[in-house]
Amino acid sequence: MKKIGILGSTGSIGTQTLEIVRTNKDIEVTALAAGSNISLLEQQIREFRPSLAAVWDPDRAAQLKENVRDLDVKILSGMDGLLAAASDPCSEILVTAVVGMIGVLPTIEAIKAGKDIALANKETLVTAGHIIMPLAREKQVKILPVDSEHSAIFQSLQGGQRKSLHKILLTASGGPFRGKKKEELENIQVEDALKHPNWEMGKKITIDSSTMVNKGLEVIEAKWLFGVTADQIQVVVQPQSIIHSMVEYEDGAVIAQLGTPDMKLPIQYALYYPERRYLPGDRLDFGALSEITFERPDMETFYGLKLAYEAGRRGGSLPTVFNAANERAVAMFLDRKIRYLQIPEIIQACMEQHRNISEPTVEEILKTEQETYEFIKSRW
Repeated sequence: MKKIGILGSTGSIGTQTLEIVRTNKDIEVTALAAGSNISLLEQQIREFRPSLAAVWDPDRAAQLKENVRDLDVKILSGMDGLLAAASDPCSEILVTAVVGMIGVLPTIEAIKAGKDIALANKETLVTAGHIIMPLAREKQVKILPVDSEHSAIFQSLQGGQRKSLHKILLTASGGPFRGKKKEELENIQVEDALKHPNWEMGKKITIDSSTMVNKGLEVIEAKWLFGVTADQIQVVVQPQSIIHSMVEYEDGAVIAQLGTPDMKLPIQYALYYPERRYLPGDRLDFGALSEITFERPDMETFYGLKLAYEAGRRGGSLPTVFNAANERAVAMFLDRKIRYLQIPEIIQACMEQHRNISEPTVEEILKTEQETYEFIKSRW
C-alpha cells in the first residue's frame, strides 16, 4: 500500500490526485492540507480518513475540528500544520499542490523527513532550487515532476542518457490571447483572461498562462529539475496541447511525449514511477487529429516570458522577485485593482529595483518576498 500526503488537496491538482486514489485501490492518504475550503476538506477527510489534516486559517481549522469531532483525525492550522502534514511519518510521498511560495518550507521539511516529492508547486524550485535539489540529492529522495510539461520532459528523458541531453523544448499553448498584440490587450478583463482554450486550472495559474509568465516560471523550474542552463530551454508554442514537451539529444534526435490534455496522467506517473498503469480517459485519435502546429513565442507582447529568462540566467534572489511580484500583481488584477498589462510592468519594476543576492538562504528568500510585496504596496 502506497501512503501519500497532499498539500493543496482542495485545489485542481489535489482533487485530481484524489481521483487517482479512488481509481487505484492501493494508495492510502495519510495527511491532507488545504487553504480555506473546509467544506470540501471535510468531505475528503470523511472519504479518505487521513490521520492528520491542516487548514491555513486557524478559525476555519477550529470550525473543521468541530465538524469532524466524530472522527479520529488531528486538525492543525497555519505553517505548523503544513509542516506537520509535509513530514507526517506515515507517508512515503508528498504531493505538493499548494500555490505560491508557501510551498517552500513544507517541501524542505518533507525532504528532510525522507519523503519523495511529487512536485506541482513550481514556485518551490523557482525561488529555492539551489537549496531544494542539493538537499534532495543529500537525502536521496526523488523529485518527481507533476506539471504536464516537466513530466513530459522527464518521460522523454527515459528514452536516452541524461548526459547526452542537448536542449529542452518546452511547449506552450499560447493561452487565450495567442497572436494578439499589446494594443489588443489594453482592455482585457478578468473574465477574458480566465478562458483558457485547452486546460481547466485554478484562477492564478490560468492568468499566468494568459500572460505566459507561467511558461517563464516553468523555464526556471526546468533549469533546476534537469540540470541545464536557461539558454538550453527553448519555448515552443504548440496550440493544440498535444505535444506536452520534448528533449533534443546531442545527435539531433528529438523525443516527445504526446497525449490528451489531462493532468491525471502526470500525477499518476509521479505517484507510481517507474511503473505505468492503466488510466481511464480519452486517447489520442491520430486519424481525427488534422494537424499539430508550432509557433515561436511573442516575447515582445508577452514580455513576462522574457523577464523570466533574465531572472533564470541571473539566478540568486531575482527569481524570487519575479515570482513574488507576479503573485501580487495577479492577485491585484483578479481583484480588479490593476489593468491586465500592468502585470508584467509590475514584475519589471520590481526586478529593476532589486539588489540581487547570489546564494540566498531560505530566510533571505522569504525576506525578499516581503520586500517585493512592500515595494508594490508603496507604488500601486
